[in-house]
Amino acid sequence: MKWNRRKQNEYNKKRIKRTMKPQIIENTSNQLLSGIAQLIERTGRNAAVYLNTEISRLYWSIGNHIITEMKYETYAQYGQQILATLSQTLIEKYGRGYTHSALTRMMKVAQAYDEKMFATLSQTLSWSHFIELVSIENTAKRMFYQQMCIMENWSIRTLRQKEDSMLFERTAIAAKPEDEIFQTLQKIDNKNLSPDLVFKNTYILDFLGLSGYFSEKDLEDAILNQLEKFILELGQGFAFVERQKRIPIDSIDYSLDLLFYHRKLNRLVAIDLKLGKFKPKYKGQMELYLKYLQKHEKQPHENSPIGLLLCSEGNTEHIEFLLLDEENIKVAQYLTAFPNKEWFIEKLNKSIAIAQQNANLQQ
Repeated sequence: MKWNRRKQNEYNKKRIKRTMKPQIIENTSNQLLSGIAQLIERTGRNAAVYLNTEISRLYWSIGNHIITEMKYETYAQYGQQILATLSQTLIEKYGRGYTHSALTRMMKVAQAYDEKMFATLSQTLSWSHFIELVSIENTAKRMFYQQMCIMENWSIRTLRQKEDSMLFERTAIAAKPEDEIFQTLQKIDNKNLSPDLVFKNTYILDFLGLSGYFSEKDLEDAILNQLEKFILELGQGFAFVERQKRIPIDSIDYSLDLLFYHRKLNRLVAIDLKLGKFKPKYKGQMELYLKYLQKHEKQPHENSPIGLLLCSEGNTEHIEFLLLDEENIKVAQYLTAFPNKEWFIEKLNKSIAIAQQNANLQQ
């Protein structure tokens, strides 16, 4: 009986081998290859993440060790000579990753972040992120970019692009007192995002190709033609809903220029485009739009709509006084060409001064 079963199994194997087509063999092999390749690549990615995290921790530990051992001599001339000698020795023994400038960067990171904070952040940020972040001297500004890197998963290239575009200086939160900035940044996550981190005080629309005289319709048409770039300038999370949204009130038809939705804020965003400076009547018009959207368009799970008035000229003081306690209306200036960086800094300093003046009035 056993012999017959063995013979039968051998016969079956030969039969399967004779009847199996080459195409089936190839397809099965490809399926196996695909599955194995995914396993290898996933393991490789996990190993790379682990390796990068461990290397970052090593660099922080080196920087911290140097600071701890050298103390006050770290940045003295004597300390710099020691650091140069140390660097040469490390390069000879471990390679080019331990140059004088590399060791200096390790020390800067260790000074800016304590061990607990670094261990937490290094789960998300690369060593290149840390190097870029510690080059930012302003603590509030550095924390802003740090938190945005984590929340929006910025690459080091994106981080540098955001810095070059003066994102922090253009964001509404930059004019707030420093302790308020820290409190807001410490709370942010995907479920708790402040509009002050979403909306800017200046939008750069240099991609529209507009110069000289143009009408509001020209501006709107240009935005719709470059909608993807416009959304990128608005920021992450925006989705386009409608153009020239009809707002019927008391048998009068009003038109909202652009209607967007922000996923993380979970609310409709009404955008009205204006030529020239902000005028008080724009505020009343936007309030009307928002009340209509609140009543007729807002879904039960959504937060209240928010409005953005985009004006071609800035009048910061007028806006600050009129919208002092306004949560749901934002006013910003748009530029059709990128100015020099000093322009942003000057505008931010003026906004900070006015905000401080308003705070003193409220006390």
